[in-house]
Amino acid sequence: MNSIKRKDGRADDSLRPISLETGVQPYAEGSALIRWGRTQVLCAVSVSPEVPGWLKGREKGWITAQYAMLPRATFTRNPRAGYDDARVKGRAQEIQRLIGRSLRAGVDLALLGERLLTVDCDVLVADGGTRCASITGAWVAVRLALSGLLKQGVLKRDPAVDSGAIWAVSAGLVDGNPMLDLAADEDQRAEADFNLVFSGPRTLIEIQGTGERRGYSWSEVETLHRLCQGAGPAVQTAQEQALKAARP
Repeated sequence: MNSIKRKDGRADDSLRPISLETGVQPYAEGSALIRWGRTQVLCAVSVSPEVPGWLKGREKGWITAQYAMLPRATFTRNPRAGYDDARVKGRAQEIQRLIGRSLRAGVDLALLGERLLTVDCDVLVADGGTRCASITGAWVAVRLALSGLLKQGVLKRDPAVDSGAIWAVSAGLVDGNPMLDLAADEDQRAEADFNLVFSGPRTLIEIQGTGERRGYSWSEVETLHRLCQGAGPAVQTAQEQALKAARP
């Protein structure tokens, strides 16, 4: 599948290179810097014994996320949230809620106990797919945090659900052609763009799909789903390699 030439020379069903570096923030309970093509996101997990008020006494934990794009992650400077009257934008709120939902799907919150995991995802360089990179990198950081709690004896059982890794990837229709893993220039001219979140190789957690310039058919959705699902082995291998390298 390669009917339209892409700037980086990839086939339409190919991913950009993915790598993860762990332990980049040594004071965090878990951290990972994910590089996905030119996109880079720093993911860090902080563990707290304080759960949200509505969860107190219920012997369950929670995972929440915050997402931010650093001022020069893009070609022009974006105001930093909290400065110059800049607030957290609606897009950032939507993305951080997606990250939180996705990560919670991979953890048994009862086994976590009354603990709060706060996951900070800071985009250092944005070239498309930042929410997918955030979810994929954040899962590695969460696994590292859980591993640390197990080693300390704070947790008796691993809360990670057995279904496998949590990961995400984008796809879209560009000039009528289905493409996997859109870079920024492709995303900007896409007629429809999708983000799919998976647990393990096949189980879907969430599908986000928007027709930007036109509607789309169900057969096109199925094609994009196949493209995304086919990316699973490569994305999960990158996660597994990072976790393996992090083990002493």
